Amino acid sequence: MDLNNITMDDLKAKFAAFDKKTLIKFGIGLGSIILFIIIYYAILNPMVEERKAKYDDQLLKEQEIQKFENDIIIIRKKIKELEPIVKKNSRLFHSKAEVEGLYKSLSRFAGAYGLVISRIEKKKPKPILKQGIAQQPEELLKANQISYYQIPVDYEIKGNFLSYIKFKRAVAKSKKMLNFDKELINVVQGDKNGSVIATGELTIVGLPNEFF
Repeated sequence: MDLNNITMDDLKAKFAAFDKKTLIKFGIGLGSIILFIIIYYAILNPMVEERKAKYDDQLLKEQEIQKFENDIIIIRKKIKELEPIVKKNSRLFHSKAEVEGLYKSLSRFAGAYGLVISRIEKKKPKPILKQGIAQQPEELLKANQISYYQIPVDYEIKGNFLSYIKFKRAVAKSKKMLNFDKELINVVQGDKNGSVIATGELTIVGLPNEFF
């Protein structure tokens, strides 16, 4: 291009063409940036946030599962430690079903020695509180405050005196806790077989969770 022949109009035209190209390129670049921002926040960002939320939830569940597994190990260990105590108490203490079947149990003992149980009456169970628990109305007590229950039972047994003594000895040797607290023995007058009528009160103990 001959610089000597360039006029002012030529320069204006060149600058005008340059400005238009620059503006077009700038507009295309700006539009691309705006389009990318729209796509990112409208499509990509929600997908990223959703995956992040799923990943965080997965981590939380894995932590909970690990905690549950640790708790199970602790509980199993505790159960193993308590098993001997439970077995011991289940032998010594009466369940509610065993208390209800007490007449049949004593009748078997009595029958073995030729005795007859003429009366047996179970009274209201009495809660025995754990050490340090103050006496209070029964309706205010909680299960974890009770050590065990005492169940009084009135009885009347008829038969030979020696057989009755053997009967008591056999009952005392049973695995279940049973105590003869009160006893009155009357000899049947005129009976040549040494028959007696024994009346009194015996006490059995029951598990707290069975009678609360």
